[in-house]
Amino acid sequence: MKIKTIIAILSISVLLIASCKKEGTGGKAKITGRVMHHIVPIPNAVVYIKYGAKESPGTDPSNYDASVTADANANYEINNLQKGDYYLFAIGYDGSISNTVKGGLPISIKKKTETKTTNVAVVE
Repeated sequence: MKIKTIIAILSISVLLIASCKKEGTGGKAKITGRVMHHIVPIPNAVVYIKYGAKESPGTDPSNYDASVTADANANYEINNLQKGDYYLFAIGYDGSISNTVKGGLPISIKKKTETKTTNVAVVE
């Protein structure tokens, strides 16, 4: 009887672990928004995303898992995400001050089909 109980517990544990999905792609959630320098939209900025992060992994793009480029109106959209924690980092060029701007923020997705809308604020 004890062996059957142990096998059942191990089987359930393996199934639970295998069914857990980590942060990253493969889900139905998304993050959208604009890249903004104060009130100035930053078109064509690159928005990087780090999966499973609550803190900045730095400014080196190689520290991030994926990226998207904002459109001409500074809008970005990152699709097919799992629920979990992410860190966004954006870098672009503000022509009104002739300078590169960058910045980031942590974001959490709580629901499988959630759409989070947040602007990424960038500074000099």
